[in-house]
Amino acid sequence: MSLRAIPLIAIAFILYNVLEFAGLDLNHAIFALPMPSGHLPEHPVKWTFTLGDLLIIITLVCLFIELLKSTFASASSMVDHALSLVLMMACLVEFLLVEKAATSVFFVILFSTMIDVIAGYTIGTAVARRSLNVGGDNS
Repeated sequence: MSLRAIPLIAIAFILYNVLEFAGLDLNHAIFALPMPSGHLPEHPVKWTFTLGDLLIIITLVCLFIELLKSTFASASSMVDHALSLVLMMACLVEFLLVEKAATSVFFVILFSTMIDVIAGYTIGTAVARRSLNVGGDNS
């Protein structure tokens, strides 16, 4: 089994668990930037970027790479799809049963795994059909 078969969203899943169970606050601000919309001195507006926001961005980047991986038909892609399904089930169970996982950040990770599973099978099937030219359709 190659490393290509491992779902990258597992990185976000593991990172979330490490951060949350280590006691770090996902609402901890990494940085804050003043925004032009707060041009009045009595109403300053700041955009705050938190640790949870960073985790969501990591999740979305991993999802994007997973979608790119699903466009290639290979033996490892079937293992990747199966492991993605296992990861989605693990996320769902943790979201439902673990108190620290009942957050919006973890739900985004869970939802990303669902998109990965559905899109992976859908795109993988379309790529396999095109590769094998099933059905006589050349499009």
